Amino acid sequence: MSAPTLSRQSVQYTPRSPADPYPTRLARTPDQPWLQRREAVVKGDPDQGPLSAQQLDAFETRGFLFEPGFLDTEEVRALRREMLSLMNTPSFRGRPFTITEPESQEIRSLFAVHFLSGRFRQLAEDPRLIGRARQILGGEPYVHQSRINYKPGFKGKGFNWHSDFETWHAEDGMPAMRAVSASIVLTDNHTFNGPLMLIPGSHKVFVPCVGETPENHHEQSLRRQEIGVPGEAVLAELIRRHGIEAPTGAAGGLLLFDCNTLHGSNANMSPDPRSNVFFVYNRRDNRCRAPFAARRRRPEFLAHHPDREWAPDL
Repeated sequence: MSAPTLSRQSVQYTPRSPADPYPTRLARTPDQPWLQRREAVVKGDPDQGPLSAQQLDAFETRGFLFEPGFLDTEEVRALRREMLSLMNTPSFRGRPFTITEPESQEIRSLFAVHFLSGRFRQLAEDPRLIGRARQILGGEPYVHQSRINYKPGFKGKGFNWHSDFETWHAEDGMPAMRAVSASIVLTDNHTFNGPLMLIPGSHKVFVPCVGETPENHHEQSLRRQEIGVPGEAVLAELIRRHGIEAPTGAAGGLLLFDCNTLHGSNANMSPDPRSNVFFVYNRRDNRCRAPFAARRRRPEFLAHHPDREWAPDL
């Protein structure tokens, strides 16, 4: 995919590190609006895992795969009860790993859920998920991040377009695109309650973002992200080429998407809440090191170490 011609001033920039193939959080807009991805998308064997060759080809081409009915009704009910129990735990309120909506006290995200809950840990380690992650990544996965996302009816705000890898690379020190996200919808997703939107094919390029990472950026970005967001011109061009898709369906569906697929969501305009549980699987040989575009790593509830347990400071 060649870079488009965009009507804007071209300026030179110097990557912060010659060893960094994905420079971002730049002082000025770069000449090239995107860089070619270096890693393969699907790295595993079609014959060694639960996904078919056709499903893997779709993931390779589009950067995501939606599987309706991944969990049955009883599994979803049990997880939804556990989710509500966690969100109503008084000792979790006001903690750094609990994120509320910018203009209310409604919980927006609860992080590190596979450490907070035995049921969600069991789900994170479920062979159905691990097998899919291993097959896509071509190596042994570990959970880099887990969270519950919740959009209350009428009040749930949206998320700006972004690549998760851009943030994990810049602020967590993830070296390469060897991670996959697994999102299981716990409530029905429909057009009006803010489903996840993705730009198919966007995972094959890396879009550098402009703006230095502020100190403790996660305290703001988890509520409203403004740094680490692609510019409107490059977004418009990618959407012109590839379009936007928003997988919807009944609770229990599984959305797998590449760490670099551009995605976002609208506000919840309906009375129906929207919730999902989200696990990021990173390859063990791709564990995080020093961040590439931040002064220090984000807290461990956002970026887990593969050989260390995390516990909340209550």
